[in-house]
Amino acid sequence: MNTDQKIIKTKVGLLNLAEQLSSVSQACKMLGYSRDSFYRFKELYEKGGELALKEISRRKPILKNRVEPHIEQAILDMAVEQPAYGQVRVANELTKRGMFVSPTGVRSVWLRHDLHRFGKRLRALEAKLSQEPGRVLTEAQVQALEKAKQEQEAQGEIDTAHPGYLGAQDTYYVGTIKAIGRIYQQTFIDTYSKVGLAKLYDRKNALVAADMLNDKVLPFFDEQDVPLLRTLTDRGTEYCGQREHHEYQLYLAVENIDHSKTKARSPQTNGICERFHRTMQDESETRNSTRDWPQGFETTGEWNQTRRTNQSRARSTPCCRMSG
Repeated sequence: MNTDQKIIKTKVGLLNLAEQLSSVSQACKMLGYSRDSFYRFKELYEKGGELALKEISRRKPILKNRVEPHIEQAILDMAVEQPAYGQVRVANELTKRGMFVSPTGVRSVWLRHDLHRFGKRLRALEAKLSQEPGRVLTEAQVQALEKAKQEQEAQGEIDTAHPGYLGAQDTYYVGTIKAIGRIYQQTFIDTYSKVGLAKLYDRKNALVAADMLNDKVLPFFDEQDVPLLRTLTDRGTEYCGQREHHEYQLYLAVENIDHSKTKARSPQTNGICERFHRTMQDESETRNSTRDWPQGFETTGEWNQTRRTNQSRARSTPCCRMSG
């Protein structure tokens, strides 16, 4: 929501509040507007609707201070050609071409055309690509699109194409049992279908991480006739190390599975596992305390895979999405 939309929303809210309270004075007092302003907003709304409530600047633009049209067009073209460039670099590149404009002038043009952020310039590039399907991307454009994808993944936004494309694996500390010690859960989730697999261990190291893949994950994917292409883990010692001396890395190499690691100090990158851990914990506790629900952790996991629907995938269950 931009500034104009916020202003319009506030003014419409004032008009609606006055109608609900049946008192213009009380509505104006609550929202901090004068009665004069209220009747001016009302007149504008009746004549032109919500768009008429857009803030009108009393200052007239000084057109002679604007950059020349051909320079403005060059700035817009470069915003698509080099979306990762900042205003200083754009001004410098245009100066090399004989077009003199300050970094502030570049930003002013971006603001007028809503291109002042890297993400917005990328969306402009994507819009142009949709209009010109045969357009060949430059190296700079490809790098900018890849950088945006990596940033999305760093914020927990994972884009997967099919089952087996990417599996997220994580270690979860369950608790301590007397005479046994600490209990850990190895969790694996297919990021496309959201099918989850889990196994409990009494230790946390590379051997149990590899055993999870060998004992639970790969046999399941083999049953579905779906190859596992890549795994995503954090940078814990059970997942990272030298291939020659690390059981997990060696197992991935033998099975020809690629390995992606989360961005440092960005635990939300693997948030799909964190959400699964929380869901299993909450639902297991809830169902174990209610007579009508199945009992036990394993039954809760089966319920989540076969009967619990997911809103993000057309309200289908994980097992249905895995089988296609």
